[in-house]
Amino acid sequence: MSFLRGTVKVELACSSEDSERVILHRETACHANLPKRAGMYRYSAALLKAAIASGPIYLANSNAVLAQAATTQELPSVVVVDPGQKPKPKPVKRVAPKQTASSRGSGQANQPAQDAGTSGTTPAQAALDRQMQGFDQQRDHILTKLGASTDTIDRAAIVAGPQGENNPVDKLVLQFPGVNYDSAVSNPNFHVRGEYNNVQTRIDGFVLPEGVSGLGPVVDTNFINSISLLTGALPAQYGLRTAGILDITSRTFSTPGGEVSIYGGSYGTITPSFNYGGSVGNTQYFFSGRGNFNQLGIENPTSSVNAIHDQTDQGKFFGYVSTAINDTQRVSVMSGASYSTFQIPNNPNQQVFPDSNGVLPNGLGATTLANLANSNPSSSALNENEIDQYYYNIVALQSHGELIDSQISVFQRYAQVHFIPDVTNDLLFNGVASDVTRTSQMYGTQFDASYDVNDRHTLRFGFMVSAEKTDVSNISTVFAVDPNTGNPTGAPFAVNDTNSLLGWNLGAYVQDEWKLTKQLTLNYGIRFDQLYQFVDANQFSPRVSLVYKPFDGTTLHAGYARYFTPPMQAQATQSNLSLVAGTTNAPDQTNNDPVLPERSHYFDVGIDQKILPGLTVGLDGYYKIATDLIDDGQFGQAVVLTQFNWGRGYSEGLEAKAKYQNGNLSAYINFALNITRATDPVSNQYLLDADEYAFLLTHYHTTDDSQMFTGSAGVAYKWDQTVFSTSLRYGSGLPDEFANQSHDEPYVTVNLGVSRDYILSPGAKPLTVRFDVVNLFDKVYEIRDGSGIGVFAPQFGARRGFYVGLSQKI
Repeated sequence: MSFLRGTVKVELACSSEDSERVILHRETACHANLPKRAGMYRYSAALLKAAIASGPIYLANSNAVLAQAATTQELPSVVVVDPGQKPKPKPVKRVAPKQTASSRGSGQANQPAQDAGTSGTTPAQAALDRQMQGFDQQRDHILTKLGASTDTIDRAAIVAGPQGENNPVDKLVLQFPGVNYDSAVSNPNFHVRGEYNNVQTRIDGFVLPEGVSGLGPVVDTNFINSISLLTGALPAQYGLRTAGILDITSRTFSTPGGEVSIYGGSYGTITPSFNYGGSVGNTQYFFSGRGNFNQLGIENPTSSVNAIHDQTDQGKFFGYVSTAINDTQRVSVMSGASYSTFQIPNNPNQQVFPDSNGVLPNGLGATTLANLANSNPSSSALNENEIDQYYYNIVALQSHGELIDSQISVFQRYAQVHFIPDVTNDLLFNGVASDVTRTSQMYGTQFDASYDVNDRHTLRFGFMVSAEKTDVSNISTVFAVDPNTGNPTGAPFAVNDTNSLLGWNLGAYVQDEWKLTKQLTLNYGIRFDQLYQFVDANQFSPRVSLVYKPFDGTTLHAGYARYFTPPMQAQATQSNLSLVAGTTNAPDQTNNDPVLPERSHYFDVGIDQKILPGLTVGLDGYYKIATDLIDDGQFGQAVVLTQFNWGRGYSEGLEAKAKYQNGNLSAYINFALNITRATDPVSNQYLLDADEYAFLLTHYHTTDDSQMFTGSAGVAYKWDQTVFSTSLRYGSGLPDEFANQSHDEPYVTVNLGVSRDYILSPGAKPLTVRFDVVNLFDKVYEIRDGSGIGVFAPQFGARRGFYVGLSQKI
C-alpha cells in the first residue's frame, strides 16, 4: 500500500499470487468488479477509512463513501490495471517535507490540521487547512534553507517559556545560539554573531522592509507560529542583510478561534492583547493586536530599581488574509502597524555644560544660563521624548505548476522616527539640543521561483527591487563659540540640516540544488546586487554549500558566501558640517566621506547530530573577512543611530548547542564565542573624537556590538495542566573605555515562569493563568557604561519584576 500526496493514489495488493493491483484514484468515477474473496471488501473499507483519516485522501462525502464501502460489494472509484500494461507514471512535483509545528486547523500550539468532526472543524474547514498546508509546503520548496545554519523555536516552545507570548521578539531571539543582548538604543537590542543591525526579517517568505532606527521591535510575538534564525553561508536568494535571517511563519487556521489576554505587573506594566482567526469559504484570516504600557520603556541609565522619566506607550497590529483562488493559486494580503512613544530616561547628578574656564555661556533668550545654574538645575528634570511609527502592506500571488512554483509580491512601507529634545535643559547640560526626524517611504516587488529540472536538480531564481524615499531633518539649537577663547557665547540659535534622497536597491539570483548522491547535496549559485544611494555600487556574489548526511541523524554542512551589504539609507545620511562650524556642535575633526556598502567573504562549517531520541547537539564555526565593514552608534544626545565604515574587519567564532524534547519535558542550552575586530574608519569619520580617530587609523579594536562569550539555556516541563519553565542568559560584557579596549562586567540572569489551564465550566474553552519572575535573583548588571565608541549614556538591565497574566481562549 502506498500514498502519494498530490496525485492522491492508493495501491492495494490483493494477494501475493494475484497479477492484478487495485489502484484507487480520486479523479475516477467508475467501478470494477473484483475477485470475491471473503472479507476482501471489509478489509478494503478499513484501508480506505485509514487513508481518509490520515489525510492523503479527501473525499467530499467521506462518511457516505465509507458507509457504502462497508455495506456493499463495491469499492468507490476503482480501476484494475495489469502491471504489465501499467503506464509509466509522469514526473511529479517534489514537495517539501511537512512542517512538524503548525497551528493550522486548531488555533492551538503544535497541533496539525484536524479532520472533519473533531473540535468543531467542518469538512470544508479541514479541506481548506490541507490545501493551505500544501501551498505552505510549496512555498518552502521555493525558499530553501539548504546549507545555512538553522535553528527554530516553534509556538509550543514560545508559549511554554517564561512570559509566554508576552515575551517580546527581541528577547525571544536570545534563545538562539550566538545572539547577544544589548540595550534598546542599539535597535534592535540584540546582535547576531557580533554584528550591528545586519539582520533581515521575513514573514511567510516575504522580506519585511527595514525601519529607520526606532526603539524596540515592530512585530509582536503573539502572531508567530514559528521563528527560525538562519546564519552562516546563506543560499543566493538571501541578500541585503546577511548576518542572520529571522524567518517567521505566521499563525493561520480555518477553524474560528482565538484568545483575549491581559498581562501586567512590575514597573506599571499593563499589556492587553487579542488574536482571532478562522475562515470564510476559501479564505483564511488571522488578526492580532497588543498594547504595551509600562515605566521601563528603554534601559535605566542607573542601577536603581525604577528609572526616572521612562514611560512608554506602544501599540502593535498584524493582519493576514489568504484566499485559495483554485488548486494552483492563492493570493495573500498582509498588513502590520506599530506606534510607540518613549520618554528618554534621565541620568541624575550630571554637570552643566561649561566653557573651558568653567564659565557658563551668557545667553539663553531672556534667561541666562548662569541664572538657570544658580537655580539648581537638575539633569533628573530633562524631558526628552521619541515617537516611532512603522506601517507595512504586502500583497502576494503564489502559483503552483507541474514543475514550477513561484511567488510574487508587491510591498509598501512607511516609517518615521522623531526625537524631541528638551531644548532648554539639553542646552544647559549638553550645549546642543537636536530635534531629529527621519522619515522613509519604501515601495518594491519580490519574486522567487523554483523549477524541478529532474530528480537531481532544482533550479531557483528570483529578483527584488525596492525604491526608498528618505527625508532626514536635524534642527540643532546651538551656541556660537568664540574663535579666540573657544568658549560658547551669545544667545542660542537653530541650525536646520535637511537631506532628501530617492535610492534604489536591485538584486537578482539564480542557484541550483544538485543531489550528487542520496547523502550529498550541492547548492551553488550567484546573485547580483546594484545600489543607487549616496554612492553607486554593485557586486556579483557567488554562493556554494555542501550538505552531507552520511547516516540517519547526522548532518554536516560547509559553505562559502560572498556578501554585499548596503547601508541603511536613513542612517547613512551625511551631515552638512559647514552649518555647525564654529558652534558647540562642531566635531573635533571634519572628515566626512559617504558610507559605503560592505563587501565580505564568509566561511561556515557545522554539524548537527542526534545523540539519543529527542536529543540533538550541534557545533558551528565561522570566519568572515570584510572590506568597508559597516558599524553604527549613538553620537550625541538624540537617541538615533548613524552608520559608518571600517576599512578592514574580520569576525570569527564558534557556537555549540543542544536541544532536548521528550514528552512533556523540553530543554535547550547554547554557548558561543565571538571575536569581531576592525580598523581604519573610512566614512563619517567626524563622528569619532580626534584622539580615537587617530588611534583607530592604525590599530584594530573590538567592535562595539561584539561580546566574546554568550550563553543561554532553558527548561520547560508540563505536569497535568501546569507548565513550569525557567530560562538563563549569560554575557561576558560588551566593549567599553577608550577605543573599546575593555569590556563591561559579565552577568547571569534567570527567569522563572508557571502557567496553568483551567476549564471553568463543562464544554468551555480553557483559561490560562500565568505567573512570571524576570531576573529572579535581582542581578544588578550594566549593559553599557556610557563609554566606548558610539555609546552616549549608561544602560542597566532590568531589575527583578513580577508579572501575572490571564488568557481566555474564544
